[in-house]
Amino acid sequence: MNGSPLALLGGEPAITVPGPHFTWPVIAEPDREAVAAQLEAAVSIPDRSGVVADFEDALASYLGVRHVATTCTGTAALHSMYAAAGIGPGDEVIVPALTFHATATPLFHLGAHPVLADVDDRGQLDLGDAAHRITARTRAVVAVHLWGLPEDMDALVSFADGHGLILLEDGSHAHGATWSGRRTGTFGAASAFSLNGPKPLSAGEGGFVATDDNELYYRVLLHGQYNKRCRREIPAGHPLARFAVTGMGLKLRIHPLAASLAHAQLPRLDGYLAGRQAIAARMCAALDGVPGIRVPHVPVSARPSWYALPLRYEPTELGGLPLQKFLDAVHAEGATEADQPGSTCPLGTHPLFQTPGALLPGYADGQDPAVGGFPSAEYVHATTFKLPVWHCEEDVRLADAYTAALAKVASHAKDLL
Repeated sequence: MNGSPLALLGGEPAITVPGPHFTWPVIAEPDREAVAAQLEAAVSIPDRSGVVADFEDALASYLGVRHVATTCTGTAALHSMYAAAGIGPGDEVIVPALTFHATATPLFHLGAHPVLADVDDRGQLDLGDAAHRITARTRAVVAVHLWGLPEDMDALVSFADGHGLILLEDGSHAHGATWSGRRTGTFGAASAFSLNGPKPLSAGEGGFVATDDNELYYRVLLHGQYNKRCRREIPAGHPLARFAVTGMGLKLRIHPLAASLAHAQLPRLDGYLAGRQAIAARMCAALDGVPGIRVPHVPVSARPSWYALPLRYEPTELGGLPLQKFLDAVHAEGATEADQPGSTCPLGTHPLFQTPGALLPGYADGQDPAVGGFPSAEYVHATTFKLPVWHCEEDVRLADAYTAALAKVASHAKDLL
């Protein structure tokens, strides 16, 4: 195949199977039955009962934590986590400069300031850069397990403890991932997860906060649940109990149909992850050594969830061929799911982080990081593209075809210059 001309230049494409080549989540009969049954049972659950309680209990058991509170989105989960951790006006929270914007944007709505720190060559938080950004107002640091690859949690726990900071986790890509055999989302004071459509565990839309801390859990409830749930779960003699009816005035509950879908999916999650592990290893082995492509380094302590397979592009190995031209040729070969991250990018490139005052009263424009302030984050993003990671044996041929398409384009890079 590598000897044939590129499809972009008139040759036969490596992949002729029509797309889409990757869809998620897998909807099985138990999912349909669960959602149909929930339609008959209740489409609104104002407290912790029914499928919401069952799902939260199952998540808590899966993670090995004391408390889980579901939310309507992953962004809402992050918002509730920050509020419950006591982050408020004037506080600063260290966030990796390379992540999806929702890791940081809820902080604006608490009057707090996301302080961006650069990343290392792997795209993970650069603790040396983060240390330089600590001030008297710094309250917390956020671990982001981007693409489902766990952060070095030994280093992050030590960093947070050494600087007296609250450690929080954004596990939105990393359901079921582990570091040293321990689930991501269980290292910090609390963690937030997304259950959005393509996430390893999907409710279509939803999220949840996990914690072992009773006080933090009560504040999570007050931030987005209120009334019946808060009245039943916050002890009557607790100082916060008097706020139970209104909470903080927000309703961020998960929809019961979403909870029923994710609850039905959860027992299959580890099987899906095992399949992703095997196929990711196969894809990395096939691409290791292909000019212009660098596969991710996975530490021995890490077991990723492989939300995606992030690959680094080395244009100097392909005569300086720009990444977009490389991807154009890959797409022409039929590998249409290969793409460069869009909204997951250096946060300083977003207008909201450059001029927050235009939308958020109380924030001064020009005081937040601008483009060019995080060279490693910008370089990592500019040289990263990603592939889907399939999970079942039936998809091995497609995964092999994708890696073959990349290898074919790399071997013919000179024809594109």
